Amino acid sequence: MRLIKHFILWTALIGVAACSVPGPGEAPDGIHDPYEAQNRAAHHFNIAIDRKLLRPASQEYVGVIPEDVQIVISNFGSNLSVPGDVVNQLLQGRFDRATRNTARFLINTTLGIGGIADIAKDIGLPDDGTDFGETLHVWGAAEGAYVELPLLGPSTQRDAAGTVVDFFLNPLDHVLPKPEKYIGTTARIASAVGDRGNFSDVIDGVLYDSADSYAQARVIYLQNRRFDLGIEDEESYIDPFELDTEGF
Repeated sequence: MRLIKHFILWTALIGVAACSVPGPGEAPDGIHDPYEAQNRAAHHFNIAIDRKLLRPASQEYVGVIPEDVQIVISNFGSNLSVPGDVVNQLLQGRFDRATRNTARFLINTTLGIGGIADIAKDIGLPDDGTDFGETLHVWGAAEGAYVELPLLGPSTQRDAAGTVVDFFLNPLDHVLPKPEKYIGTTARIASAVGDRGNFSDVIDGVLYDSADSYAQARVIYLQNRRFDLGIEDEESYIDPFELDTEGF
């Protein structure tokens, strides 16, 4: 546990260090992408993985697994991630959200039979996810440079640091025995594969039908992420029609 604490602190410092680079309202066109060459290489790698593995697997998944079963798998995996959300919300000082999420976890784990049914949503406690990237945002860390991570996709320096910390932040990962501790991860991966299949038309449109899929994915990610974090000022807005993609 001491090693984990030191690792989380070190990674958090990396995220805070992103404050030294332009934020969304300070970079040209609302985008700070000094590593574009490396990011594009990662993007091409991710497209190759999607084309050869993820896309066909997702099509098989949604074609074979009934929709009701997909929902059950998604609910189960999502429920097991709630304790990590609660930890982040406590770190963010959002105690009301942490309390509601704790109640949501308890209700779905008991009445929802381990979370396969989202009973909490039906009684007014909808899904309220968060992550350590948002925690760093609340603490004042700027988003840093845009990065595309191999296999994980679009991110920022702040969110990339947060992703690493989130791997260690869920209390269930430290109390569940093996192999039970891996069941939730398996369910979340299966749910992500299902999402890829269910939203295939939209994702394919970005990855395979865009004139510049990298620029398109970048602007979509940044716009959605900033909206989720409540960054809606005019200076952070990115006009996708003004992006300069000449030469790519």
